Amino acid sequence: MATAKFGRVITAMITPFLEDGSVDYEGAAALARHLVAHGSEGILVGGTTGEGATMTTEEKLKLYKTIVDAVGRNAPGKKVPVMGNIGTISTRDTILFGREAKKTGIDCALAIVPFYVKPNQEGMYQHFRAIAKHVDLPIVLYNVPGRTGVSIQPETIKRIVDECPNVVGIKDATGNWDQVTKEKTLLPDDFMIYSGDDAFTLPILAGGGVGVISVASHVIGDDLLAMVDAFEKGDLEKARALHLKMYPIMKGMFFVASPIPVKTAVNLIGQPGGHFRLPIVEPSEEEKNHVYQMLKDYGGLVK
Repeated sequence: MATAKFGRVITAMITPFLEDGSVDYEGAAALARHLVAHGSEGILVGGTTGEGATMTTEEKLKLYKTIVDAVGRNAPGKKVPVMGNIGTISTRDTILFGREAKKTGIDCALAIVPFYVKPNQEGMYQHFRAIAKHVDLPIVLYNVPGRTGVSIQPETIKRIVDECPNVVGIKDATGNWDQVTKEKTLLPDDFMIYSGDDAFTLPILAGGGVGVISVASHVIGDDLLAMVDAFEKGDLEKARALHLKMYPIMKGMFFVASPIPVKTAVNLIGQPGGHFRLPIVEPSEEEKNHVYQMLKDYGGLVK
């Protein structure tokens, strides 16, 4: 049975930006510490939720080092694994950035199926094989066809894993039960399947997954971890009750383009959510009020 080597609840952390558009590194460190104190057993930096595609290489590397120093292997207090997003649509650029990212002290790397270019299965195989061969880090694949337009198939993942022992897991955001089941059937027992969709976490756990790379954990991390704990202890009634309790927040974080709702929610609970970078924009008053009402309805998140 696979164990969650990088944490059972990993928060795909937002990146706070200051009003002038620069990265709020102090705010990011403070937010990471808050997340670790509230259910996050790992932190993913620079991903989609972190608006990584809008950041420069230098900004991302500094941010990764900042989070490693705040909560990772260099932290003075509680330490958790830090995962850095290295994925691009260019195999060469992903490898070059991955090598630099390793120097920041991250524990593993997330690599997305190349978006926009829509590679076929052979292209995906060659892409990830090259990354794994040339980046000396554990690699977690990221399959999110809703954003990339294509999906890596379980048979292709098996080809990669058979050749590349440092490809150790996948963030599965397909929402496809057949896909997850086949992954579990074809791949080694210790291969980690993480839910890439908060609302799909409990089913993925039931199918042999290890946890979630989460957005909602910015505000309900304690309950999310409690659900995973309850499932692992065989308390399915409690796990189901927590799933149903969290469901409005888990779905509500995507009622408009992410990370608008979650960043707004982080600001509303008094943590450093910060501003956005184009093409992501500030919420309208109506959207902000909707997020506030979600948090209020949940109970205990806002006054």
